This record gives sequence, structure tokens and C-alpha cells, in this order.
Amino acid sequence: MSRGGKDKVRNDPERRCIVSGEAQPKRGLIRFAVSPDGILVADILEKLPGRGIWVAAERDALEEAAKKDLFSRAARQKVTIPDGMVDDVERQLAKRMIDGVSMARKAGRAVAGFEKVKEWLGKDDARILLQASDGSERGKSKLHPPGGKGSFFDVLTASELGLSFGRERVIHAALGFGGLTERIREDAIRLSGVRKLNGGPATEEVK
Repeated sequence: MSRGGKDKVRNDPERRCIVSGEAQPKRGLIRFAVSPDGILVADILEKLPGRGIWVAAERDALEEAAKKDLFSRAARQKVTIPDGMVDDVERQLAKRMIDGVSMARKAGRAVAGFEKVKEWLGKDDARILLQASDGSERGKSKLHPPGGKGSFFDVLTASELGLSFGRERVIHAALGFGGLTERIREDAIRLSGVRKLNGGPATEEVK
């Protein structure tokens, strides 16, 4: 739903995950392509040519696809899976999210720092609260998400959030309303499924 209260219609085509066999919206999947020499390539931006191979944006699904060689089956040819494929997907997703937050900052749609974030939350200017995964839990508990599905993520580290704002470390950040924020939210959900923190999957808060 948009800030004006109207439901936002979006064209969200579905693709079938090669692990579960279930069709689901593309925003919850990772696209892969096969290079001319048969090497699997993660196509995070979904721009590479050729037939796409889709896997749910979940670490277990990616690991299962690699372990059972499901990519070769889907491509109908022998596919070479690079070492550290899942970790590379995680890195690419993190970079895309970092770059997205940086774009939002330059557009005036993102702020960092406890007081600025608190002010945005108080004025209902924040769509999403971002907090560093390695920040102090006591400090982070002093700020509350604006509410709504996907309004809070702690999937980036303080150093990663810092890159978005040109700082060494950032613990608290907020994103305003708009299409770019919704794209970042979808990137954060995918990263949450692939990245593990403190021994378990990173999670988003859904209210």
C-alpha cells in the first residue's frame, strides 16, 4: 500500500525454484545463468542473456541445489559450480543492498545516527528501520520499527551500513518512503534468507 493509502499494483511475474519445484514471485528468488564455457554465474541483477535458472533466496536451498547438482539438470548440460558459490551470492546481495541505501542517502531518503533516526520515526517519515547486526542490543532496543511487513532489518554489519553513508560504522539508519526503499526492502529480504548471523539465518521483523 502506498503512503497515500492506495494499493500499489505491481507486475510481479513468477518463476519456478529448481529445488522446491514451486512457482513463486521473482523477488524471492535468485537467478542464475550458465556461461558459454559451462560455468554457473549468479545473476543478481537479472540481466545476463540466456535461459535463467531460479533458486529460492534461502541458504539451505542454494546449498541443496549445488550439492545435488540440480543446476546441471535444469540447464540440461554439465554445469561447473564455482567454489564458494553461496558465499558469493551473499556478497553480491549485500553489495546491492549497500549500494541501494547509498542511493537513497544521496536522494535524501535515508538518514543515519540515533537522533536523526529517532526523529524520522517520531514524525512517521521512516518506512524501514535498519540496524547493524553487530551493534549493541541494548542500544538498538531503544528504537522501534515503524511497523508493517518488512519494516525492520538487521542483516548488514555496522561496517557495511557505514559504507552506505561514507562512514566507518553506522548502527542506526532509516529509509523514507518511495520506490527505491521498496527495492531495498526486497533486497534485504533476499539477503536475510541467504545470510546467517549468530549461527542462524538472519531474519526480518514482520508485524
